[in-house]
Amino acid sequence: MNLLRSERLSAALLLIAATLGLLVANIPAGAAVVALGHTKLTVPWLTLTLSLDHWISDGLLAIFFFAVAVELKRELVIGELRSVSRAAVPTIAAFGGVIVPAGIFVLFNAGRPTVSGWPIPTATDIAFALGALAIFGRWIPTRVRVFLLALAVIDDLIAITIIAVFFAGALNMLWLAIAAVALCAVAVVSRHLEPRSRYILTRHPQWPLKVVLMVLALLTWYAVYQSGVHATIAGVGLGLVMARNPGSRLRHRIEPASNLIILPLFAFSEALVAIPQVSPAQLNPAFWGIVIGLPAGKLIGVVIAGAIGLAIFRQRVSRPLLGSDLLVIGALSGIGFTVSLLMNGLAFAQQPEVADEGTLAVLLGSGVAIALSAVVVTWRSLWYKKQATAEHPEPV
Repeated sequence: MNLLRSERLSAALLLIAATLGLLVANIPAGAAVVALGHTKLTVPWLTLTLSLDHWISDGLLAIFFFAVAVELKRELVIGELRSVSRAAVPTIAAFGGVIVPAGIFVLFNAGRPTVSGWPIPTATDIAFALGALAIFGRWIPTRVRVFLLALAVIDDLIAITIIAVFFAGALNMLWLAIAAVALCAVAVVSRHLEPRSRYILTRHPQWPLKVVLMVLALLTWYAVYQSGVHATIAGVGLGLVMARNPGSRLRHRIEPASNLIILPLFAFSEALVAIPQVSPAQLNPAFWGIVIGLPAGKLIGVVIAGAIGLAIFRQRVSRPLLGSDLLVIGALSGIGFTVSLLMNGLAFAQQPEVADEGTLAVLLGSGVAIALSAVVVTWRSLWYKKQATAEHPEPV
């Protein structure tokens, strides 16, 4: 089971799934596979009909966002974001990594309808970035990984806010109220599952509460979907309100399914795009805004903003990063992948041709960031290895 929770395996499966999706879409049988994704599936008792693609992006992906929210809550409560001094530098770096890529995208698309896609190159795929660091950065110190994790978590929080605010449809306040009530109920019920709660200490059975939580979670998802807010926000809300220990246990249990099934399935379905037979000059400006914004914009934004943050808060940080470490983090943060693909689908839902080019741009931009990360992280890892060897030489 530990293998299924491996960051390296998660990154590898995502890359394989996306590559496979792109290959399948460009073979003669690809059209049939793409059509399969448009097949409608209905839940009669909910009067809910969604395509297979939407069941993946709106339904299954909410589970992934739940895990992200649990991680975010942990960092806010006991992790690297629990105090202003700890959170300041990664927060500043994360905002730099959002502002610069968005600005690059806007430069390419100003005055065009595609300018609404500015959030696409702002996201960092936390699973892929940590996986790439684990693959190439054997000698990278823990503080770099911790900083990357904190930055990626903040980046996800920004992405979640963008999805909730900019990609919401016409809001239905009644369904929003129902979702809020369900979330409050989850918060109350889940606290009875804390190890030292009165309910647990008096040896009451746990399964009735777990059944109630499952029903409330489904109600929350359905209410959020019906409210006009993107359904993945339900997963975020559930992860944030659930009591910390039950939430962490549930995240631990669903992590293998998320790594092995949910994320690869989403990557495969989103990558089912036929490569357009056009010259580079004929590609939409949105393509260039994404393909440059992800690897270059994230790197520039994170490094510059991170350097400013370190200059301001260096005295408050016990073990500050070196400038070269920011290059590692900036390169890794350009791997957009999962959340960028989701934002691309939301931003260009009414422009399928642009959405296809956007998907290719996310894959290509993330691929460039992966290649750049492999070089930078390996270089930095070897430097740390030399430092360690110099400080602790092997006995002759």
